[in-house]
Amino acid sequence: MTSTLTPTRTELNVTPRFPGMKVTQARVIKSEWTKFRSLRSTLITLLVSVALTVGLGALISAVTASHWAQASPADRADFNAVVTSLNGVNISQLAVGVLGVLLISGEYATGMIRASLTAVPKRLPVLWAKLGVFAAVVGVLSVISTFAAFFLGQSLLASKNLNVSISSPNALRMVLGAAVYLVLVGIIGMALGGLFRNTAAGISSLVAVFFVIPPILGLLPKSWSDHIGPYLPSNAGEAFWGHPTGSHLAALTGLLVLCAWAAAAVAAAAIRLKQRDA
Repeated sequence: MTSTLTPTRTELNVTPRFPGMKVTQARVIKSEWTKFRSLRSTLITLLVSVALTVGLGALISAVTASHWAQASPADRADFNAVVTSLNGVNISQLAVGVLGVLLISGEYATGMIRASLTAVPKRLPVLWAKLGVFAAVVGVLSVISTFAAFFLGQSLLASKNLNVSISSPNALRMVLGAAVYLVLVGIIGMALGGLFRNTAAGISSLVAVFFVIPPILGLLPKSWSDHIGPYLPSNAGEAFWGHPTGSHLAALTGLLVLCAWAAAAVAAAAIRLKQRDA
């Protein structure tokens, strides 16, 4: 005699649904934060960025103070105490930008991005989460490092009475602006990593945009360089955080131009993420 068992509703549902475990932006952010802090290379690169910002700023400030007596009238006229202490940003931006590239291109290289996009099929929440986590962490560390560079640099410049206070005209704007600049450079790096999906291509593009094209543009006729150069991301950023009279752009205009570069890069990465498979 054979008996037939009627399967229950629970048995028919091989994969039960848990309404409380649906994908949300907050959970995607938590996932990306876990990946961000679990990578040893992330911590090392961030420490390198902080060390370059503070260390190089202190070194340049100390050398400037020790050689002030031999400085030419032109160098003295062009001297800015805040910029001198923040000169490390010009190098640390490379570390931040490279980190941004690696955080996305590295996932494509290992294939981990497929797991992320399988869990979040709408795709774009993954990109927003990566950008949010990166901007928050790098933003906090950049503010700390630029303030540390400023106060350490001013203490070294004080030996020749060259220092200024944080309440001096433009000082606070320049210190905070340098931190914002680092964040935006990193976001552009992340966008390039997502756009090219290749570490070498992303880093090469970053270096070209920030370190190669600006000096090459200076070799072109002045009518060209004066009209194009100020709108390059590195020069626009320097107008925002650098010497207030050292650029053709006003500080606010420089910030808006740099934000436009970052927005365009992120938009291009988002379009490719949405339209092309990993």
